[in-house]
Amino acid sequence: MPHPRHPAGRALQAPVCFVLGRILGQKRLNAMPSWLSWLRRYLATSAIGHLLWEIAQLPLYTIWSTGTVREQLIAIVHCTAGDVIIATLAIILALVLVADSDWPANRFWPTAAAALMGGVAYTGFSEWLNTVLRTSWSYSEWMPVLHLFGFRLGISPMLQWVIVPALAMWLAMRAGSSSRFTSLDPRSRAA
Repeated sequence: MPHPRHPAGRALQAPVCFVLGRILGQKRLNAMPSWLSWLRRYLATSAIGHLLWEIAQLPLYTIWSTGTVREQLIAIVHCTAGDVIIATLAIILALVLVADSDWPANRFWPTAAAALMGGVAYTGFSEWLNTVLRTSWSYSEWMPVLHLFGFRLGISPMLQWVIVPALAMWLAMRAGSSSRFTSLDPRSRAA
């Protein structure tokens, strides 16, 4: 594919931005926040989303019926803090490995996909480590599970790492369209 600053590259980017905008139902996909403002919004939104998810999924773990209220609160805070750390490391790793210097204007979607895959992969490992190897926690009978490689993997924490980061990314992008932004529209760039 031609370089984005080459006229042929700019001609190819405009239709892609238009199609992605229509798929996501966005009025202005060409308006993206600066990387730092996007990252701040993403991490804040992600923290709130993970906190709400941890509260909602608590009955899917045995601590709901066996733990005290204090133990449950500690578990929620502990797990939310871990989620924020995972989200931070996943996006930083994706930025280092996939993004370029014009991010989020360029390579936003590959970077977002890499961060999502990193979060899902780590969560699968962590669930296995803590439910099978360490037995730090266990699922209640209400947890929907997948049977993989001889162990049960909770569906709720895996869905959490698809839904919460994707929603946080989308909200961070949407919120940034009204603030200072970098354009994704190649026609708005100086040649």
